[in-house]
Amino acid sequence: MRRALLLALALLSLPALADTLKPFSASYTADWKQVPISGTAERSLQRLDGDRWQLSFEASMLVASLTEQSTFRLDNDAFLPLTYRYERSGLGKGKEVEQDFDWSTKQVLGNDRGTAVRFPLNRGLQDKSTYQLVLQHDVAAGKKSMSYQVVDGDEIEVYDFRVLGEEAVRTKAGLIDAIKVERVRDPTQSKRKTILWFAKDWGHLLVRLHQVEKDGKEYQIMLKDGTVEGKPVQGRRD
Repeated sequence: MRRALLLALALLSLPALADTLKPFSASYTADWKQVPISGTAERSLQRLDGDRWQLSFEASMLVASLTEQSTFRLDNDAFLPLTYRYERSGLGKGKEVEQDFDWSTKQVLGNDRGTAVRFPLNRGLQDKSTYQLVLQHDVAAGKKSMSYQVVDGDEIEVYDFRVLGEEAVRTKAGLIDAIKVERVRDPTQSKRKTILWFAKDWGHLLVRLHQVEKDGKEYQIMLKDGTVEGKPVQGRRD
């Protein structure tokens, strides 16, 4: 349940990626099936200056809260992480993570819960927030299977995804046509399951996420309202 709250996470694969990356803001409801607790989450993407962007996520519930923020820049068709900050309180022990991506020395420097970490930095490496934007970008470009190298704690892990098809999602903003994507895991290694739905007509904004934890607990976030390039997200009413 604690890890599920992390996962809440626009764009055509064209040469001028900066021109197609769409600022957005979105609010979600968050619910657990086995626990009578609900919460809210906010996610936003904004342009800072030039080719630098900031992706932010905040979530809160009765007993916990977390913040996650990434800055990155665009280089042609590549997302290059610059900084990653994560802080969680409640739900047992707190957690803080800091990562700095130094492209001049090709290193990732930071700490995970007080433990120093250092990794070689290669083009394509993502943090635990920016990979979600790359996933949106690749889904929008029509890719059916995707794989990313992600700095995850004190390791670099490979995250694999595949497109399952199209499905309409009923949200508080209306019925939204979406592309359904699954996180691919080895069932002999992990019982966790993650399904994501990205809005076809709204910059491939995340509209729903369903997570099953290894202990069987189920978690879901669902779009409440949002804007893409300042335009309110509106689905069909029927």
